Amino acid sequence: MFYRDERLALFIDGSNLYAAAKSLGFDIDYKLLRAEFMRRGKMLRAFYYTALLENDEYSPIRPLVDWLHYNGFTMVTKPAKEYTDSMGRRKVKGNMDIELTVDAMELAPYVDHIVLFSGDGDFRPLVESLQRKGVRVSVVSTIRSQPPMIADELRRQCDNFIELDELRDVVGRPPREPRDDQNDELATTES
Repeated sequence: MFYRDERLALFIDGSNLYAAAKSLGFDIDYKLLRAEFMRRGKMLRAFYYTALLENDEYSPIRPLVDWLHYNGFTMVTKPAKEYTDSMGRRKVKGNMDIELTVDAMELAPYVDHIVLFSGDGDFRPLVESLQRKGVRVSVVSTIRSQPPMIADELRRQCDNFIELDELRDVVGRPPREPRDDQNDELATTES
C-alpha cells in the first residue's frame, strides 16, 4: 500500500532485479518503473546499484548505467572482482549489499517508505532496522520463478511484498535477443 503524500525512495539491486525479471521472461523498462513509483508517492531518490568490469573494453551494462544516470537515477557502482574458480571457470563478483545498506540507513530519517528491489535474504536485518526507525519497507521480487527469487525471511520481514510479475504490464517489455554476454543486466533502456 502506498500513500500519495508519503516520501518515497527506491533502492534497486541491479543484478538481482535483472535476474528476477529474466526468470519471468521480461525486461524492465526503467523509464516506466520510475514513472510508476513517482505516481505512487513523492519520490525523493531512485538508487541503482551494480558492479562494473573496469578492465573490459566494452561493458554490456555501460549503456544502461549511462542511461539511468542521465534519467533521474542515482548510480552507485564499484569495480567487480574477476577470479577463476576451482573448475577453471572465469567468475565475476560484485556484491553491493553494504553500499545499499549504508545509503538506506542514511536516507531513513528523510523518507516514509523505502522500496527495495531485491529478494536477497541478507537484506532482512536492514529491513528490520529501517522499520524500527519508523520507515515502511516494500520489497519487489518474485515467488513465481523456480526457485523463487525472494528469500522467505525477507518476504516475512517487509511491510509489503510486491510480486514483480504483477508489475509486468506496467514496467515490463519483451526481452531482447541475448547477445554474446549472457550475464549482462543490459536489456532495459533507450525509451
